[in-house]
Amino acid sequence: MILTLARKELKILFASPLAWVVLGVMQLIFAWVFLFQLEQYLENLARLRQLANPPGITEVVVATTFGFATIVLLMAVPLLSMRLFADEYRQQTLALLLTAPVSLTEIVLGKFVGLLAFLSIGVLLLLTMAASLALGGPLDWGLIAANVLGLLLLIAAFAAAALFISSLTQQGVVAAFGAFGALLFLWLLDAAAADPQALSGYLSLMRHFDGFNRGLVDTRDLAYFLLFTLLFLLLTIRRLDARRVQG
Repeated sequence: MILTLARKELKILFASPLAWVVLGVMQLIFAWVFLFQLEQYLENLARLRQLANPPGITEVVVATTFGFATIVLLMAVPLLSMRLFADEYRQQTLALLLTAPVSLTEIVLGKFVGLLAFLSIGVLLLLTMAASLALGGPLDWGLIAANVLGLLLLIAAFAAAALFISSLTQQGVVAAFGAFGALLFLWLLDAAAADPQALSGYLSLMRHFDGFNRGLVDTRDLAYFLLFTLLFLLLTIRRLDARRVQG
C-alpha cells in the first residue's frame, strides 16, 4: 500500500507544472555550477599540479557541485512539499483518506516516499554529470558515492520536516514558507555556534552533511539523519491521528 500511495504522489508531482519548473531550474543551476567549477579547475590545473597533494577533479568539481546542491534543495523541497497535505485539507479529501482501509503510517510513508523519489531524480542527474568526467580521466568513486549518500540522506531529512509542516496548515504558501524557515534555521545552527562542540552545532543539518561531502561516512552522521527523518515522520503521524480524533 505504501508503494501504491507513493506512485500516486509521484504521478501528481509529474502532472504538476510547478514540479517540472522546480526540477528544471534545479538542473540548470546544477549544470551551471558544474561547468563553472570544471572551467576553474582546467584554468588552474598547471598551478594545482605544483602542489604536494593537489586536489583532484572529483574534489574540486564534483564535491563542490554537490555542496552547492544542498542550498538549491533547501529552497526546492518546501515548494514541492507544500501541497502534500495542504491540498488534502483544501479539497476536503483528507477525511476520506483517513477513513480509507490504510493506516496513518502508510499514508505518511506513501507521501514521503513519493516526494523522495521525485527529488532523487535531481541526485541521479547530478551523478550523471559527475560520471561524465570519467571520459577525461580517473575519478574518486568513493568520494562520489559518499556525496550521493549524504545528499539522499539530507533530502530525506528535508522531506520529512517539510511533510510535517505541510500537515499543520491548509495553506500551501504558509507550508512552503514554514518549511523553508525551519530548514534554514536548522541549517544555520552550526554557524551560530561559538563552540564547535555545542549542542546547537551538533543539531545543524549542514555539519552532518560536511563529512559526506569530504568523503567521510561517519556512523554518527548516519544516525543523525535517520533519527531526524524518523522523528518528523512520527510527528506527522501523531498530527494526523490528532486530526482524526478531532473529526
